This record gives sequence, structure tokens and C-alpha cells, in this order.
Amino acid sequence: MTTTTTVSRRAALGLGLAALATLATPALVRAAPAKALRVGWQKGGLLGLVKGSQAFEDALAQQGINVSWSEFTSGPPLLEALSANALDFGYTGNVPPIFAHAARGNLVFVGAAQGSREGHAILVPADSPIRTVADLKGQKVAFKRGSSAHYATIRLLETAGLTLDDITPQDLAPPDAIAAFDAGAIGAWTIWDPYFAMAEERPNTRVLRTTEGLEQDYNFYSANGDYAKENPELVAQLVRTVQAVGQKGQQDLDATTRTFARETGLSEAVMHRFLTRKGSDLGLVGFVEPKHIAYEQGVADEFFKLGIIPRQLDIASVVWTPQTAS
Repeated sequence: MTTTTTVSRRAALGLGLAALATLATPALVRAAPAKALRVGWQKGGLLGLVKGSQAFEDALAQQGINVSWSEFTSGPPLLEALSANALDFGYTGNVPPIFAHAARGNLVFVGAAQGSREGHAILVPADSPIRTVADLKGQKVAFKRGSSAHYATIRLLETAGLTLDDITPQDLAPPDAIAAFDAGAIGAWTIWDPYFAMAEERPNTRVLRTTEGLEQDYNFYSANGDYAKENPELVAQLVRTVQAVGQKGQQDLDATTRTFARETGLSEAVMHRFLTRKGSDLGLVGFVEPKHIAYEQGVADEFFKLGIIPRQLDIASVVWTPQTAS
């Protein structure tokens, strides 16, 4: 049995707060039993394909596990819900887990995937006088705080010798950023795929700079800490199922594009652009490796150095693997 929920940014926050409120009732705090799996997904990321192919449902049917799906517009509220035991498993970009762990959230890294190096971009209105990243100085630049776009903004500003102090950041999730962009309320917008691919098709939008040429991008699968501890075999099965779906999906991108388009409500043209970005490969997913830990530690150290997160993180200490679970 599958249940699907679409969660807005405000509703997602409410979901997390509601779950936190149950802390007063010990019987409700325990991790979800192994007969249930609650998955948080976004329009970007392989879980859309997993959902569309019903791979989790098929893999877990013999175990009698019911799967429910909740869609989020960005990673931060997804991990708030996961930390608060309103979800069991989910996928985000590189930065949301860092903010969640900085807040001492109850979650662990369980899988990693390679993203495209050009999967993020700073966008400006087509008729904007802004022509280079240096021109962003003094401008209002929108990105979702605590998302991968937050880090992309930092790195792209660095290419022009700028910092976040040189702009006026606007903390906006994609739907709100699109509205602000169209209204002329912001000078630029940093965004990730597939929202980036969707924006590229709009005649009022121009790409100022993508993240191509910067460091490799990795994304992560996280699980609620209690759920991973109590269901280690299941968590390992989930990661392996995602890996199998990714490898199969990469072999037939036409079929994959159609499935993604159906699940996300975005056009096949948008999803094809997203799936064929330089360096994109759905099959490059699996358990967390040392290279992923080193990368994520570097991102965490950067945010701590800038004073954006309140404490130094030790990424290796919050990584779950089949070995650590045994």
C-alpha cells in the first residue's frame, strides 16, 4: 500500500513542529516500526524515479511494509521532519544535512550520490543590466537558506572576490523565489535542478553563471537516527534499491524522463535537460564513502568558518553504513 502527500514549505514546517510536540508523550517518540516506511522526496533527485517505479513498494511487499511519500519543495523542511520522527528516509542536497546536524538533529547519513557540476546556477531577468557575478554586489539575491543553493551562492560569489556580505540575501524557497523574480523584487536567484532547468525555458530568465568548473557536487540520503538503529537491514535494502533503480534508469533515459515528468508534473523537456547535464549519472549512488565524508566535512567547515552554523561538525561521526550497524 502506498500513500502520497504533497507538503508545502509552511505545511512541512508544521509537520516537523507537530512531531516535535509529541516529545511530551513518550509512546509517540519511538521510531516508526519496521512495518512502515515514510519517505520524503523532492522534484530533483532519484527518489522521484523510485516512487514512479514503485521500487520500494515492490522490494518491501513481502515484508508487509507500507510505504508513504511526502513531497517537499526543499531539503531543510524535509530534514526537519525527518529529525522530528515525522519521516524515516529522505534525499537532499549537500547543505541541508549540515544545518540539521548543527541543530543536533536525530538523523544519520546513509547514502550518497554524485550530482552534476553544472546543476546549480545564478539566474537574472533577461533584461537585467547584471552581466557578471561581480555585478551582484549590492543586489538582492534569493536562495533557500540551508539548501545546496546557499553553498552554490557562496562558491560562485568567491569567483568574483565577493562574499555574502556583499549582497542582500533573501531566504526564499523555490515557489516564493519564482514569484519574487517575476515581480522584480530580487536582482538574482540561485537555484538547483530541476527548477534550474524549468527556469531556463522561461523567456524572462537569463543564466548568469552555473557551477560548472567548481568542485564536484554530492547529494545525500539520510535516515532518522532511531529508525536506522532499529532497522539496519531495511535501511541497507533501501540504499541498494535506490542504487539499482538509478543504474537501470541511466540505461534508458527516455523512459526515465517520462517517469520523472509524470511524478513531478514538470515537462519531459525540463526533465531531459536536468537528466543530461554534464556529469549527471543516476547510477552513481550507493553507501557513503570516504570521499563523500571528506567533501561534506569541507562544506561543513566552510559554513562554520563563516559563522553560519553554530558549531564544528564531525561528519564521520554521523555516517551510518552496514558496517557501523553490525
